[in-house]
Amino acid sequence: MYWNKPMETMDRQQMAELQSARLIQQVRRVYRQVPFYRESLQKAGLLPDEVGSIEDIGKLPFITKQDMRDNYPYGLFAVPLAEIVRLHASSGTTGKHTVVGYTSRDLGIWSEVMARTLTAAGASKQSFIQVAYGYGLFTGGLGVHYGAEAVGASVIPVSSGNTQRQIMLMKDFGTTLLACTPSYALYIAETMKEMGLSPQDLTLKAGVFGAEPWSERMRGEIEKALGIKAFDIYGLSEIIGPGVASECPCQNGLHINEDHFYAEIIDPVSGQILPHGEKGELVLTTLTKEGMPMLRYRTRDLAVLDSAPCDCGRTLIRMSKVLGRSDDMLIIRGVNVFPSQVESVLLGLGETSPHYQLIVDRADNLDNLTVLVEMTENMFSDEIRRLEVLEHKIEAELASALSVSAKVRLVSPKAIERSEGKAKRVIDKRMI
Repeated sequence: MYWNKPMETMDRQQMAELQSARLIQQVRRVYRQVPFYRESLQKAGLLPDEVGSIEDIGKLPFITKQDMRDNYPYGLFAVPLAEIVRLHASSGTTGKHTVVGYTSRDLGIWSEVMARTLTAAGASKQSFIQVAYGYGLFTGGLGVHYGAEAVGASVIPVSSGNTQRQIMLMKDFGTTLLACTPSYALYIAETMKEMGLSPQDLTLKAGVFGAEPWSERMRGEIEKALGIKAFDIYGLSEIIGPGVASECPCQNGLHINEDHFYAEIIDPVSGQILPHGEKGELVLTTLTKEGMPMLRYRTRDLAVLDSAPCDCGRTLIRMSKVLGRSDDMLIIRGVNVFPSQVESVLLGLGETSPHYQLIVDRADNLDNLTVLVEMTENMFSDEIRRLEVLEHKIEAELASALSVSAKVRLVSPKAIERSEGKAKRVIDKRMI
């Protein structure tokens, strides 16, 4: 089932021609209208006219999350602020968000690619889609919401949390498709069991799950526990939000909506473009975005591209599930967390040593973050009550900075292993 069959099944040569025309137009536009891109291209010794097809994309310099921070909040926008109709943001390493802006046309494109995503998962005008992603600055909730409305489905905008109410509404409203993080889907299934409900008590048929990495084993658990077909979706706010890529019923890779987003795989160290089939860092270019175009954005996500025909009939290139990260970012309950954010909080408080470690685990199918913080020699003899107060204080500061809760444990001096090289800041115990 297709939402936009001409685009989703376009001949590969025609797609390359479309991508070329859109890239040429985008490069010329950002050169005129965005000082950052103009300076970046000039430093690379490249003029817009030297980009004549999609094959020339490798000539363009990369853009990174650091560039977004350096141009906070509106320095990368390619239109006057009066034309920006929506702002979204994701958490950054220093407490400041990475900001993205959308024009009316951008929102239309977002609705289009999310309509493709939901249609591939079986959605139609007869569907009741329950959106249990968070609404707000996070792109998940509203991204799915507008895609569902484009399809003509009935949207149930519950947002995240309040799990028993989620289940009650699923049962009473006749939800047929669930949209949330995969870990939350499993938590919903566990809560259903505690409430004495089974999949047969619901009308759920499918779910679209993203915003955090998950495995095939976890897919099997979700499908069995909820009695549905579970579809993986991929996106990031810097590019547009959810809708960059999604699975079809074949569940053999995520189709990238490459009429809007051009994908490359590079060697994360050298930056050289790798052939399809090799694992490397995913780089994305927005071919049609007006508000904040991104040329060769380094996602830091590791993946593999596959251009072989898919049995579903779509000719869109496919990406594997995200296989890891080329940086130290963690995704916890859909929120980006950097060790440097924790360091910034600890140094700001100045009441502990600067040695810390993040431990991530998954209990009851939800991610949990514990932060080990070393005490100073002077603190080691302090009374327990005072140390407990300090732990709670650090927890409150971290919750504000990270937008996700963390358990803080003060540990004795030199309890955290030292390294002669790069400090091991993260221990990820999740089975993903």
